[in-house]
Amino acid sequence: MSKKVPITVAHGNGIGPEIMKAVLFILEEAGAQLDIETVEIGEAIYLKGNPAGIEESAWESLRRTKVFFKAPITTPQGGGVKSLNVTVRKALGLYANVRPCVSYAPFIQTKHPNMDVVVVRENEEDLYAGIEHRQTTDVMQCLKLITRPGCERIARYAFEYAIANDRKKVTCFTKDNIMKMTDGLFHEVFEEIAKEYPSIEPEHWIVDIGAAKLADTPEAFDVVVLPNLYGDILSDVAAQISGSVGLAGSANIGADYAMFEAIHGSAPRRAGQDLANPSGLFFGAMMMLVHIGQASIARRAHNAWLKTIEEGIHTYDIFEEGLSTKKVGTQDFAKAVAQRMGQTPEKLPAAHYSETEEAAKHPPAYKRPKVERKCVGVDMFVHCTTSTPEQLGKQLQTCESDGLSLTMIATRGMSVWPQCAEVTLCTDHFQCRFQLPEDSKDEIGPEVIIALLNKLHQAGVEIVKTENLYTFNGEEGFTRGQGQ
Repeated sequence: MSKKVPITVAHGNGIGPEIMKAVLFILEEAGAQLDIETVEIGEAIYLKGNPAGIEESAWESLRRTKVFFKAPITTPQGGGVKSLNVTVRKALGLYANVRPCVSYAPFIQTKHPNMDVVVVRENEEDLYAGIEHRQTTDVMQCLKLITRPGCERIARYAFEYAIANDRKKVTCFTKDNIMKMTDGLFHEVFEEIAKEYPSIEPEHWIVDIGAAKLADTPEAFDVVVLPNLYGDILSDVAAQISGSVGLAGSANIGADYAMFEAIHGSAPRRAGQDLANPSGLFFGAMMMLVHIGQASIARRAHNAWLKTIEEGIHTYDIFEEGLSTKKVGTQDFAKAVAQRMGQTPEKLPAAHYSETEEAAKHPPAYKRPKVERKCVGVDMFVHCTTSTPEQLGKQLQTCESDGLSLTMIATRGMSVWPQCAEVTLCTDHFQCRFQLPEDSKDEIGPEVIIALLNKLHQAGVEIVKTENLYTFNGEEGFTRGQGQ
């Protein structure tokens, strides 16, 4: 008998305890060798006044086992608490979120019977950095952070996953026609990394039409790699159109740690009714078994699940009259899978997990390139409710100094000075840009910005934020205002 592998298990909230009980029963019947450490996370911890939803004892367990098998949790609504999933992903460096979305036609209803798409989602940055501010009465801000090392490692992971799992194509989705710097970097790095994998076909779609294509013709895609927010949304879309969000598992992979879960939430309205489908968590468990070197157990359990589905034994969410043969609850579904252990499906493709299959390789350490960075200006974000853009412009021009000139005032990204269309909505929040002349060879230091801030203060201008403007090897590291 192989040595048991330590894992940390959290039973979660809502339907979490029910589906975790069912999945652990299946794993035991399949012969999984697991040494389970149980921790409590989520709602009960939040309600104790811990805004992170996880206590130090749970972190200690995770640091020991390095493998986290987690049922869904409930996050209290309202301010003051942070997403536990985001916290765990970032604290443990789980940069890659892997979500296979597979159809099981004709036994589970779907419009896409040949769908087999794997969504690889960047897991730590983008808008999910969660850096938000209320700057004025009218305006809230959320910072979108995309980094070159973050892009490099998720792009490489996607290609390595394709190689390891005999996939033929990797597709990148971005919105770099609008967000030319953040999404532009993600696309640029994807193209760079793709050149290192000539056996894999790379392609790129703008995310809006790409999402439409994915929803309409998922058979056109194989592995899809996306920034965090798009990946979160489209992996749910992909799971749903394959048959049900309730069928999809999720792996969160880092260089040292890993977390496995269902992609759905805690569904508190269904809790305690023995109704929930445990299949999403089950497939998270299958990825966990492969990760810890028990691929033969994953193959045995997965094939038993396929046989159960093929025989029409379904939970309420996928039950269809004339298609299904028996509606069962959570625990009876688990028992049905256990009873078919050792069997293989007759019509659905059998599961194949190789014992020698290598996991996707993690990327090498990031090497930061040398660049010449120069500060050539500053954006002053101003709170103003009493002046028109033209009046504000005249006021700001009186503060010009040290070679810095006012070149633009914008609101919500739209330039409203030196020209402003009458129909443009102006809020109480203005982006006021002071720059050196474009042909200047000079740069400015912090003392110049401090002096400008002092002049603006003396002039009665309220500054809510500053953002320095840099060039990198002579290329502007900032976007111009719309209409500028």
